[in-house]
Amino acid sequence: MIHALADDPASIDVWLARSEALHRTLRPALPTDYAGTMRRMFNEAAAMVVLHDAGAVRALAVFRHHHTTFQGHRFYIDDLVTDEKLRGAGHGAALLAWCEARARALGCDTLALDSGVQRAAAHRFYFRERFAIASFGFTKSLSA
Repeated sequence: MIHALADDPASIDVWLARSEALHRTLRPALPTDYAGTMRRMFNEAAAMVVLHDAGAVRALAVFRHHHTTFQGHRFYIDDLVTDEKLRGAGHGAALLAWCEARARALGCDTLALDSGVQRAAAHRFYFRERFAIASFGFTKSLSA
């Protein structure tokens, strides 16, 4: 079952608690205050959707949509992570399909995400899902 956290604000803390361990498999450097961090992101227009089996989170996506000069109304997926033990079960594809449907419903022009250069298996998956490499992303750290 797919559940958008914004659709059920009363249970956000429950879903964040259920999602944290899985999310940290992709982002181990997330701050200790995971729920606080995610709530700050939600206040800045991010959203989260989880795919769960009887409440056990099997995959999640963090996303946002905004207008850009280069891609129009852009639906951007910050994070897409599936339970490594269950990869190949279709959870990632189901969440991508959900994100695409939501992007289309919002009138978005593009569906976009970034994937670290070391994640070859993820890249094969994105190519299968008909994503293309549209540009190079450049990053400069501004922290110590």
